[in-house]
Amino acid sequence: MLNSPSLRLIAATLIMCTSPAFADSFTQTHRDTLNTLKQQASEDTLSYDIVESLTTEVGARLVGTPASDKSEQWAADKMRELGFDKVWLEESEATLWERGNSTVTMVAPYQHSLVALALGNSVGTGDTPIRADVVRFDSLDALKAAAPGSLKGKIAYVGFKMHRHIDGRGYGEAVGARVSGASEAAKKGAVAFILRSVGTDSHRVAHTGVMNYADDVKRIPALALSNPDADLLDNALKRDKPVTLSLDVGASGNAGTTTIANVIGEITGSKYPEQVVTLGAHLDSWDVGTGAIDDGLGVGITLAAAHYISQLEQRPERTIRVILFAAEEIGLAGAKDYVARRNNDMSNHVIGAEWDFGNGNIYRMEPGVGPVALNDIRDFANYLAPMGIALAKTNTAKGQSDMSALGHAGQPAVNFNPDGSDYFDVHHTHDDTLDKVNKDALKHNTAVYTLFAYFAAASGVDFRK
Repeated sequence: MLNSPSLRLIAATLIMCTSPAFADSFTQTHRDTLNTLKQQASEDTLSYDIVESLTTEVGARLVGTPASDKSEQWAADKMRELGFDKVWLEESEATLWERGNSTVTMVAPYQHSLVALALGNSVGTGDTPIRADVVRFDSLDALKAAAPGSLKGKIAYVGFKMHRHIDGRGYGEAVGARVSGASEAAKKGAVAFILRSVGTDSHRVAHTGVMNYADDVKRIPALALSNPDADLLDNALKRDKPVTLSLDVGASGNAGTTTIANVIGEITGSKYPEQVVTLGAHLDSWDVGTGAIDDGLGVGITLAAAHYISQLEQRPERTIRVILFAAEEIGLAGAKDYVARRNNDMSNHVIGAEWDFGNGNIYRMEPGVGPVALNDIRDFANYLAPMGIALAKTNTAKGQSDMSALGHAGQPAVNFNPDGSDYFDVHHTHDDTLDKVNKDALKHNTAVYTLFAYFAAASGVDFRK
């Protein structure tokens, strides 16, 4: 996969480092340790074994379900099993939402059963299904431009098709309709909102995901159609006849609050235990699939990386803290609580990295550090270069997903960019299962995170300077 034309093209536009040198503070012993860790992580199956354990013993982990609670205990037990020195839970509250069952049927001018999923936070249809004609829009902007009242009694449909990219940027182009489309449709008088799934697959599975309602706007049901069924709906609409759908949505809307918990474990630093290098992933998942890719991969990578370092005869000077965040899927609730508990003070957080995207090999490292520390990051990138990893020209990273909350509160960050070409084929679907895991890429990526964690914890670099 690293030899694909698209990867070579991207690598050519980045700063590829070739020198194996490190800063003076990084000794030959450190370099030897990096080499040992690299070989171990590149050959071992621990990260995959962790993902297998999570998906088999827990499975889907929607916030507020018994499996979500079970995952927290599973994670704490796994950390202790893997040799973490300290393990604890930090509890907070998040909104509870229940999906229920949904049935979507085309009743005129043709009859078809369509595959759809309610979006997270969506209200249901109540006791009586909604039956109404569909009005199609090419994009969220087109929906916003519709005349007031023009959708009275109609079902609004956004048919924007997400495009596949190695860096996943097509998601940002498509996801806005999922997040705010229902409220925009309701403003125009619509009784329901549907969209083409935010995904790049052609499978007959729908992609769920969180949506939000605007204040003071009527809450209407919101669903995503599978891509093949969006094609079917588009074809029916081309025939210039009214297309009528029947929607029966059992979602609960806001069903109150539920207790969530970040699960945190540490490998204590040998000299500066108060200085923390953070590795992050989110523990929750949607209730479809088993959450193997999103974000079982991150759980496996971060736990394995910390375990390898915990087994070293000489621990690095700084503490490595793995944070398995709660409730990422519904709005980074666990990450926001983590920052709030520390009064938005990240002064003892040296640097952090999260895994929450991709299934292929990491090909690029994007830093977000001080100008002096950038030289040390370049040195580290030199070491990673033979693994096919380039250093981005930018220095603006804040951290992926949950870690961005820490980054915006002051923690320096590194984003590792993997090949995400096929990530949105399974993202938020029933297809997010263990068999989709790229085992070779998982070893590669686990090695990278292990090397990063050791480098950051052992080098003594002040990444803010």
